[in-house]
Amino acid sequence: MSTYNQLLNNLETLKLEKFRTFIPNYIDEIANSNISFTDALLKLTEKELEFRNERASKIQISVAAFPYEKTIEDFDFDFQPSVNKMKLLELTSLGFMDKKENVLFFGTSGVGKTHLATAIGIAAARKRYLTYFISAHDLIMNLNKAHSENRLEQKLKHYTKYKLLIIDEIGYLPIDKNGASLLFQLINKRYEKNSTIITTNQPFSKWGEVFSDVTIANAILDRLIHRSHIIKITGPSYRLKGKLDLLSSKKD
Repeated sequence: MSTYNQLLNNLETLKLEKFRTFIPNYIDEIANSNISFTDALLKLTEKELEFRNERASKIQISVAAFPYEKTIEDFDFDFQPSVNKMKLLELTSLGFMDKKENVLFFGTSGVGKTHLATAIGIAAARKRYLTYFISAHDLIMNLNKAHSENRLEQKLKHYTKYKLLIIDEIGYLPIDKNGASLLFQLINKRYEKNSTIITTNQPFSKWGEVFSDVTIANAILDRLIHRSHIIKITGPSYRLKGKLDLLSSKKD
């Protein structure tokens, strides 16, 4: 076996996939004195690191359980002018996570809350922050199940570990007092340790009704709102975009 083939086998064994793919080109460049040996090694290692970072980002996005893969570039700010584009771009830079701050999206159904929360989450996952997306209903169901099986502390630790936890659709379904208490325990554990994003269709003044207990609701809000960014979205539903004009034209 030639030394060249041995080299390729070694790179394959070491799982240096991109290094192995690009090395023939750089060997030719070195032979033609178009590039130094050191520069060639540098570029090959950069290709390998770029590949590994991209692969790790894709894995993070996959395990985050997003409902879809939408970014901030996919959001129609012209259709929803109440949303401050510069503010959202700032949030996708993820500085709020370094400060352990939260983001709360409030608005009626269909205005883009989940899209924007997901876009920030994808930005975090691409930077390889441990991120997870879950609906409020599923989260509370999971906590209730863990509580009934005497695994609550373990489950709370599981959800606390995420650098960014996105809890979607608080307020769409009623939450009983026990569910509210379990959610409070999670929010309290994450408080000033990791960032949380919330989407809700209910104004904060009605959270006492949502959680069936004013005291617990206020305690949750106290920890979420402190050191937070509140994004209120007022405008038409994306799901009706284009449909209303179509219906209007049919009537005419």
